[in-house]
Amino acid sequence: MKNRKKQNTTKLALIAGAAALAALTPQAHAQSSDALIDKLVDKGILTSDEAKDLRVESDNDFKTALQAKTGMPDWVTAYKIYGSFRGRFEQFSGNNPAAVTKTRERYRLFFGITVSMQDNLETGFRLGSGDTKGSAAQGNPLSQNSTMGNNWSDKGLYVDLAYGKWTPINGGDWTVSTTFGKMERDVVFGNSTWMIIDPDLTPEGGAVQATYAINNKNSLTMTGAGLVLASGISGTTHQPTMFGGQMAWNANWTDKWSSMLGASFFSIVSPQQLSNANVTQINQGNTRYTFGPHIGAPIYNFNPIIGDASVTYLMDTFPFYAGNCPIMFKGEGMHNPGAPKNNDGYWVGATLGKAGAKHTWDLSYRYEYLEADAWYDQLEDDDNCAYYQNAPAGGGSSGYVGGTNIKGNLIKIDYSITDSVMFSASCYLNSLINPSVNGTTEHQSDAMHFFADIMLKF
Repeated sequence: MKNRKKQNTTKLALIAGAAALAALTPQAHAQSSDALIDKLVDKGILTSDEAKDLRVESDNDFKTALQAKTGMPDWVTAYKIYGSFRGRFEQFSGNNPAAVTKTRERYRLFFGITVSMQDNLETGFRLGSGDTKGSAAQGNPLSQNSTMGNNWSDKGLYVDLAYGKWTPINGGDWTVSTTFGKMERDVVFGNSTWMIIDPDLTPEGGAVQATYAINNKNSLTMTGAGLVLASGISGTTHQPTMFGGQMAWNANWTDKWSSMLGASFFSIVSPQQLSNANVTQINQGNTRYTFGPHIGAPIYNFNPIIGDASVTYLMDTFPFYAGNCPIMFKGEGMHNPGAPKNNDGYWVGATLGKAGAKHTWDLSYRYEYLEADAWYDQLEDDDNCAYYQNAPAGGGSSGYVGGTNIKGNLIKIDYSITDSVMFSASCYLNSLINPSVNGTTEHQSDAMHFFADIMLKF
């Protein structure tokens, strides 16, 4: 009798605690209450059947508290608010006599909400800061940085993410999900690096992702996507779009060793419509039309075949590193049969450590070689730049510009001061591969691009 009374008291207390937890921290509810219930079962205070009943009651109390606190309908099961602020000091310099050392101070702001719903549905959006780019005062697709200055003018805020997601299969060995809208880069490009897509780009279109667990050590991930590059172009039915797919094999060989092997294929339809009149041009390097109705658009097609691989070893200790320290070696190569020459690219590098938790850090080095027509230059990392004394024909820019036809080095360090505050410093040392760019010849194209960041996240 005494035991039964103790169980009932514990049960009531747990339900009350779960409801309070739901009211205060909706996203943490499931993990926290389930862990507590499991602990009570381990200690013999609750039976398995009582634990099952308690989970149901706890979930119902959570939903009631969530609806009362937020006013959301009963089909909303959880929500997450997140964001970050990043301050940056940036400098460009080069050895060309015409190059002027350029410094600027910038910031980036993110604020987003993710909502989980019944029937394995999810929707979310994120607002991001940024400077205007293009005639329609749209945000820069390659950067959410806002540049300080202009007599303290107000800065822009743009929709950086807006998507709906459905996961019809989520159990057993398979997970399959579909996403539509403006989505995170990793939904489409997964294991691809900055040689394929700028880290700030958020693709627009639709994608299907699937993961298959072969066993407890090996898994396959597969992605297929159709993306819109430009639409509503008058005078033609050929709208620029991109299709692609990826597959990656992830393996954990031992507690120390793991690896990844991936392959990708992408294809851009109607690249000749990607002209100065139809899309905002930020990077450069492709061989382009320099006159006529397609001025500024790439001349060649883009159908690159991409392969990448990595191997990681987890060391027990490393000087000045908190906990186990990983070291990863990775490389990526691509070939574009849609262009007759200057159509290859590759990079190799290594990363020691992994920042993220308090007092952890990472140090990385990469060498990249990306020929002019290996890939569409507007998707490239815009921080990876060289110096142009002259603007290339077809609508290019002079100065420090990113894109293709660039080779060079990147050195980067990250240090997590706390779980929520990180310091980073990056230094690109680059030059042009081929000095002849769309009718102009460049000499002394060496450029150094350095920036230091401090980021606070929540």
